[in-house]
This record gives sequence, structure tokens and C-alpha cells, in this order.
Amino acid sequence: MESFINEVNFFNGNDPEELVREYGTPVYIYNEDILRNRMETVSRIITKYPYTANYSVKANTNIHILKMALEEGNNCDAMSVGEIKMLEAAGFSYDRIFFVPNNVTDDELLYAIDRNIMISVDSLAQLKAVGKLNRGGKIAVRINPGVGAGHCDKVITAGKRTKFGISEEDIDEMLALANRYNLKIVGINQHIGSLFMEPEPYLAAVSNLLRIALQFEDLEFIDFGGGYGIPYHKLDGEKEFDMADLSARLEPILDEFVQAYGRTPVFKSEPGRYCVAEGSVLLGRVNSVKHNSGSKYVGTDIGMNVLVRPSMYNSWHDVEFLRDGKTLPREDMEETTVCGNICESGDLLAVNRQLPKAKRGDLACLLDTGAYGYSMSSTYNSRPRPAEVLICRDGSVKQIRRRETYEDLLQYM
Repeated sequence: MESFINEVNFFNGNDPEELVREYGTPVYIYNEDILRNRMETVSRIITKYPYTANYSVKANTNIHILKMALEEGNNCDAMSVGEIKMLEAAGFSYDRIFFVPNNVTDDELLYAIDRNIMISVDSLAQLKAVGKLNRGGKIAVRINPGVGAGHCDKVITAGKRTKFGISEEDIDEMLALANRYNLKIVGINQHIGSLFMEPEPYLAAVSNLLRIALQFEDLEFIDFGGGYGIPYHKLDGEKEFDMADLSARLEPILDEFVQAYGRTPVFKSEPGRYCVAEGSVLLGRVNSVKHNSGSKYVGTDIGMNVLVRPSMYNSWHDVEFLRDGKTLPREDMEETTVCGNICESGDLLAVNRQLPKAKRGDLACLLDTGAYGYSMSSTYNSRPRPAEVLICRDGSVKQIRRRETYEDLLQYM
């Protein structure tokens, strides 16, 4: 692919230079069409049986994007009271929120209990805590299915080397604890990890969880988790995750379970990244170009405080350069490392890439930044966080989060 932003008309007729003159750099730019398309896609993963897609709020908590998820028929997962509050503000009713925390306080559990929000417990200790706080209530339990998948060890959330979930070997003790506090287990859930591009690990985990589900009576729902990947290497021709193929291969697995179980619970999934990642790019200004010991560095104002994924996970984001609002062609390229403006050696966005020859004043455009971009940003080095801007379907532009100011940083002193 020569240029993603050109191929999908990402800016929908808007001049990127005009956008940054209005909102500054760095700035997150979102495309409403792409966001809604992905949210609509995940709402149809399962069509034969009762099903809901629970958007994972942690991927992107912007309230305008949460409102889109609500409008597109998605429910939501929350990991904290703060995320629940964001969903409340976006208009989600409590029956459309699934609280899936780990290692939280009693106060956080009570916040959900008092609002009749379904809680998934992540450990026997958490199960006991909920039992003491809500004897006789309904709960879900997070099962570690023994299968993990993901692009990096830090995003694998199941298997033998993870902090998440209750192991199958502890199910008898779990059931005994639930019985002690008269808790009714009405749902089970899992999450094997984030960013897989082939369906086999997910399908294996689904089959395994359904096998485990047969040990529970009268389940109201079974949540298979998420982790569906997106092609971060799209400029090199990486293909989209084949959601239609996943759906087709998933259906006979569900058929077999429903026949064996004798009833049909609601099935759920937890798409986060897939819904929002491709719906945003991050624009920053090239402020310097230099050579150190034969290596070329393009320095931008996109620091690791703005996008931490490359530093934290060694994650890949494709990079396009723009000059006078036009994309530089992918020709006459040279090995380049793109970096930010933070005082850390790890503040690197793209290392030793073949990229067009950028110069000071160009715009660097990082692709696929809608998931775990702004939501993981910080004010490290006392740099205010950027604005978020939405390109609406009609081409109009709307600021959906203002740029922080230095006064914002000082107000907490």
C-alpha cells in the first residue's frame, strides 16, 4: 500500500496543515466512518444466537467515542470505577456495563454492587470479598483457559504465566466459596490476549471455555473475550483480520455446545483495539533531522508521553510523512529512526525503518493510534497531553477533547 491515509481518504477533504494550525501538534485525529464501521462489524460476529459485543473501554475512553459505541449497539466492559463513570456520562445503562476488574478495593466493588452492575471476579480472594459484600447476589467469574495469545508477553492475558483469571484446577474451590456466600454464578468470561491475527488460538480458547462451561448450571452468559488484531504493517501489505472467517468457524462450535448444554446463554466478546485502532492517526511536527554515528534520526514532538506503545511493547506503527499537506511518496527512501521529544533513550517511535526523506517542518503521521494511544498517555516531562479531533462523516471537524495547558498541570499543585 502506497499510502493508507490517501487510500481511505482519512482526512475527508480536510487539509492536515489546517488541522494542526487549529489544534496544534501533536494531535490525535479520528475518522468517524472507520470507527463506526469497525463497531458495526463486531456487533455481527455471532448472528445465530443471542450475542453482544462489549467494547473494552480501556482501549479508548473518549466520551464521544463511547457514545458512538452506544449508538452502534455495543455494550461495554469497564476495568475501574473511573471507566464506569465515563460510561455513565456517555449514557450507558448499568445493565449494559460489565465490570471486569482485578485486585481492586472493597469500595470499588461496592460502587458496582450498589448500581447492580455485573461483576466478574478474577480470583478466589475477590470472590470471597464480593461474597462478604453482596451475599446472595449474582456474579461472573473470569476463567484462565490455559491458552494465551498476543504480539508481546505483556499483552498475553491467559496461560500459565499471567496474573489474570481463576485456573480450572480451582473451580471446585470456587464453587464451594460461591455456595458459602450463596452467590449465583451466572456468567463466565475469559481473555487470552491482545492482537492476534490468526483465529486458531481464539477458537481453541472458545472450545476450551465451552468445555469448562458444562461444569456450571444455568449460565446466563459466556464471554469469549477479544483481542482481534488489526494490520499494523498495512503499508507492507499486511491483510485485515478475517472476521467473516472467524464467524463462520465459530458457529459450529457454538452449535455443538448449545446441543450439549440444553439451553442457549447469551454469548459475548470483548473487542477493544479492533473497534478504534485504525480510526485514528497521530500527527506531529518534525523539528529536527540529524545523523549520529551514521544513523539518521528524525525528531518529532510526538513523545512517549503521547504514544507509549512503541516504548512499552516495542509496538509497530506505520509512519507516513506529509509536506504542505501532501503525503511524501514511498520512493527514494532511506533508513531512518523516528523519535520523540522526551528525555529517555527509549523514546523511539520507529527504529531503522525505510522511510521517505523527511525534513524539518514536515508532518509525521503515525497510523493506527486509536487504541491505547491517548488512553495510555501521560504528562511525563510536564508536557500537556494533546487534543483529540474527529473528522465527521460529512467532512466537518469537531474537537472531542481539548489540548491540556500548563495551567491544567499546575492546578493539582
